[in-house]
Amino acid sequence: MIDARILPLQRAALQPVAEFLAHRGIGADQISLTGFVAGFGAFIALCFGQWPVALSLILLNRLLDGLDGAVARIAGPTDRGAYLDIAFDMVFYALIPLGFALQAPETHALPAAVLIVSFVGTGSSFLAFSAVAAKLGRKAADFPTKGIYYAGGLAEGFETIAVFIAMCLFPAKFSLIAYGFAALCIVTTVIRWRQGWVAFSDAEH
Repeated sequence: MIDARILPLQRAALQPVAEFLAHRGIGADQISLTGFVAGFGAFIALCFGQWPVALSLILLNRLLDGLDGAVARIAGPTDRGAYLDIAFDMVFYALIPLGFALQAPETHALPAAVLIVSFVGTGSSFLAFSAVAAKLGRKAADFPTKGIYYAGGLAEGFETIAVFIAMCLFPAKFSLIAYGFAALCIVTTVIRWRQGWVAFSDAEH
């Protein structure tokens, strides 16, 4: 919901670090891979109830997710980089609730499953919209430097990470947080379905 508003601030904050890494030959794909490893580490930590470790690795994953794009803008963006960025993100988002589910399946399995299904809705509606928009040559005005078309919604990257942080800080409230955010994701999915219905209706004529 607010990703487009905080994007300029994020770029300004990460630019000095990105220049430092780029000038030392560290590529965006390397950063993406390292970020995914950190995200997988967060999943393992969650499975064992290591909330502070998981939180630290989630934040590291997000930091590296921002840095890979900043480095790519310096060295030159690639199709592979855009692909890796979104592919790794989708798996990372599913791993976090799965970690909670495996840590306490008797209480967390169902809300985690509901949340993951809601992520399938937001992710599939996002990617489907992007695929058709790319075919039609359309660009997202709010995200001009992204490798694919970004369709907005109530539940975007910032909100998702805020929820993951809240889950790590208050693990006893996982079920309540998961169900609440799943509802927001469902609303986002329906909004994107409508956006696609309206945006692409003229493409048939």
